[in-house]
Amino acid sequence: MSESSGSVPSDVDDREAVERILRRPLSQTWPAGALGPNSRVTVVRAQDWDGPWQVEFAGTIDAMGAPEPNEHADALDGELLYWVTFDTPQYDSGGGGPYRKARIWGRYLRAEPKSGV
Repeated sequence: MSESSGSVPSDVDDREAVERILRRPLSQTWPAGALGPNSRVTVVRAQDWDGPWQVEFAGTIDAMGAPEPNEHADALDGELLYWVTFDTPQYDSGGGGPYRKARIWGRYLRAEPKSGV
């Protein structure tokens, strides 16, 4: 995957594939207070279990779809789900992968300071 920003053909293909699986379009309305598109993040491991990823790693909030509320029963109140593109392909804690992009629960993201500020 290229390191260019904005929508590139692979991003369009990704969005179309995900929308087919979800059977609905991805939201493009960014929630107030959410991490912005192209924000640099570290995907962190859970403190209370061996997951969800094998290691911590860097990535970028992807503009493929806006963050959406996490409706899972174990979600924190107001927790969002973010699309994150990984700097390098990663394996989940169960050995699945490698993945280059995934929808990540907000609790597993740590925003990185903006460089040059």
